[in-house]
Amino acid sequence: MTNQGGATGRIPDKLYFRIGEVSRLVGVPASVLRYWETEFSRIRPKRTAKGQRLYRRSDLELLLEIKHLLYERKFTIKGARKHLAGRKKEEDRSGVAGLVRSLRKELEAIRKLVE
Repeated sequence: MTNQGGATGRIPDKLYFRIGEVSRLVGVPASVLRYWETEFSRIRPKRTAKGQRLYRRSDLELLLEIKHLLYERKFTIKGARKHLAGRKKEEDRSGVAGLVRSLRKELEAIRKLVE
């Protein structure tokens, strides 16, 4: 996933991030992160036994992209949701197309072996 905000290099290499760290890395208050969680269904941090949010790197990258869309490109929440949904569909289609190409190559190789 591309990071529109240019902060990918600043994201520490670890599995999970607590909300305070995400807040600092994204540059928005924790309350904004909690609000975005209600507005963007793809943001679903894991929870500890005590209910603390644990964000994955992919969540952090998505949050950075949302911030870019809202703050820099001046999208509305609804517009950002629509933009992200369209991009997700594109990614899904290109992933399926790549899989089909790969399977086709494998089947052609098998056919050559059998002939």
